[in-house]
Amino acid sequence: MPDLIELIASVLFAIAIIHTFSVPVFARLSHRGGRHAGLWHMLSEVEAVFGVWAFILLVIMALLKGTGGAVAYMDTRNFTEPAFVFAIMVVAASRPILELVGMVVQGVARVLPFRTELATYFLTLSLVPLSGSFITEPAAMTLAALLLRDGYFRHSEQTGFKYMTLGVLFVNVSIGGVLTSYAAPPVLMVAHTFGWDATYMATHFGWRAACAVIINAAVLTLICRKYLLSGELGAGRNVDADGPGQPKLASAAPRAPVPALVMAIHLLFLLGVVLGAHHPTIFLGLLMFFIGYTEAYKGHQDTLMIKEGLLVGFFLAGLVVLGGLQKWWLQDLLAGLQPVVLYWGATALTAVTDNAALTYLGSMVDGTSDLWRYMLVAGAVTGGGLTVIANAPNPAGFSILKNYFPDGAISPIKLLAAAAIPTLVAAFMFLLPNSFG
Repeated sequence: MPDLIELIASVLFAIAIIHTFSVPVFARLSHRGGRHAGLWHMLSEVEAVFGVWAFILLVIMALLKGTGGAVAYMDTRNFTEPAFVFAIMVVAASRPILELVGMVVQGVARVLPFRTELATYFLTLSLVPLSGSFITEPAAMTLAALLLRDGYFRHSEQTGFKYMTLGVLFVNVSIGGVLTSYAAPPVLMVAHTFGWDATYMATHFGWRAACAVIINAAVLTLICRKYLLSGELGAGRNVDADGPGQPKLASAAPRAPVPALVMAIHLLFLLGVVLGAHHPTIFLGLLMFFIGYTEAYKGHQDTLMIKEGLLVGFFLAGLVVLGGLQKWWLQDLLAGLQPVVLYWGATALTAVTDNAALTYLGSMVDGTSDLWRYMLVAGAVTGGGLTVIANAPNPAGFSILKNYFPDGAISPIKLLAAAAIPTLVAAFMFLLPNSFG
């Protein structure tokens, strides 16, 4: 039976989930003005939701168990992932990295046998998410969201187009990181315990995920082709650099291009942070050096996304604090499910919990089969695009793109609807028969 603190934590966790779905309401209230507008604005910030409710939990814990009990609980939490997402966001969102990725996307787009407007959009939703298997999902989410922001969202008034794009982006990033065993948080949490290496991930998850990512991006590009070719994104074109009709990416800034040496140095910082992902002292130390380097060469930089990265880290840290006390009901629920039921259950549960926490708890269930383990992780990554809390990188994309939606807020219900079909495509691919002998 759960103790009082666990029950309180579960109630606050449920309230926090309800709060995330109520964000558009608070956003509308804040835009009406009045003396409480500042409060409504704070409550409309999704990135603050779980941090606020986690703080309330710690206050209650301190009252019931004393400050020593609250501090002892915090000491048992692992905040490596929130810190890493903050660090990778700051580095990946820098101007030299974004220009480099934009150049790669534009170069590949010119090679593809169809219009560059369509090719660029398709690659942003496919190639960039799949790169998350190598540079980590948070980095891929940051880069893809920035490319979409600069190339499309800033110049589009079509809310439906934005929600469809966001739905595919979230789903594709969630499944696009499973080609390796270290880049997707829900896979990283269980790879060592389950004995999954790069070969296993490629043969069981990777090709399925790649197919689903390409299908989702291609279908949405086909659906939006008339809009992408219509000229309504004209404010985002870069005719001089990329030819007629080429959507303007971050690399098309009215300044001198970033020197190749600066791009290379930024890329080395990015790789260093990725390789040190499990060691906060390493990647945070590299981040400090990186900030110092950008201060020394400001002429090649835009403002670093430190505020946005901190808010995303705050969101994930709150999720760690609240989620750490959900084991009493979640683990028993997972243990009692048959593999196919587990798959759909994990997909649904991921929408209201962090998928990395879900797979971690599942990895502690004894006596599971290879099929059961596959279904757990496959379901967790499949559902990772349904809500902002479903996958650790989602808050990063949310933070970058939210201001381009009505009232500066993304409706969780509309996001859920937009991600539903891409999620079903991923489900179809992951449920194709395989051998688990």
